[in-house]
Amino acid sequence: MQTKLTELLNIKYPIIQAPMFLVSNVAMVTEAMKSGIAGCIPALNYRTLPELRSAIQELKKSKVEGGSFGFNLIVNKSNIKYKGQLEVLCEEGCDFIITSLGSPEETIRQAHKAGIKVFCDVTDLKFAKKVEDLGADAIIAVNNEAGGHRGNLSPEDLIKTLNEHCSIPVISAGGVGCKADIDEMLGYGAEGVSVGSPFIASEEANVTQEYKQACVDYGADDIVVTERISGTPCTVINTPYVQKIGTRSPWIERLLNKNRKLKKWVKMIRFSIGMKATERAAKKATYKTVWVAGPSIEHTNAILPVKAIVVNLVE
Repeated sequence: MQTKLTELLNIKYPIIQAPMFLVSNVAMVTEAMKSGIAGCIPALNYRTLPELRSAIQELKKSKVEGGSFGFNLIVNKSNIKYKGQLEVLCEEGCDFIITSLGSPEETIRQAHKAGIKVFCDVTDLKFAKKVEDLGADAIIAVNNEAGGHRGNLSPEDLIKTLNEHCSIPVISAGGVGCKADIDEMLGYGAEGVSVGSPFIASEEANVTQEYKQACVDYGADDIVVTERISGTPCTVINTPYVQKIGTRSPWIERLLNKNRKLKKWVKMIRFSIGMKATERAAKKATYKTVWVAGPSIEHTNAILPVKAIVVNLVE
């Protein structure tokens, strides 16, 4: 399983433990590194810059050969902490940064000065070519089987299209829950995979037991796409509460979104409301269960330590 991704990050297996909002933490990434893969945490999982700095320092102390760690940065204007987060990452150092939702130009420039590699989330060829031209080290190809905010193309179509027109490594994100899935993505031409949902049901994940157990009890057929979290399609588990409230935005939001002047503000309000609801469901047992996950939970059969989940993925 040696690929360009294992060479880039000096890891044993071509797997990135994907950054998951509210879920990923230092304990998960530490165990990921010990298991020979890379781990990544959203910078937004830390409310303050000192907390982010402390997490980086802790990960540097626990890093082992054959593993690596990185952070995910939201690089558009919705993340008011972006510049401070980038500065801390470059000052403290990490192995890689994954960028999402915006132009990665500044991140690539600053990170490369600090010796940090930059991988960029993309869902289509147009944006992939842009980030390649900006100097990205690899592409995270987010397909239509990803959890959370997903792409529109199938893993096969997206990987093959990007490989045909881009010269930097393609890392597939979405639809991986077992060894056969990894082999399939590598067979399409991916140099590695980014895996998120199977790690929600890990002992180290800092979410409720109810959330973890839901990833065990539900499967691929129970994943639905909702507009009620961020205003854009997002995959969640189809719990009774999700069935009750529906998956479409309220009619008043749909109406206001047709107004060009109001659209931005409506989306910002919806994003804020949705993120708070998701956080409550992840951190506290409640009947209002809006649990984000992807169809790869189909292969999650028990709550396990991270190292056991990695073994299931590679053996």
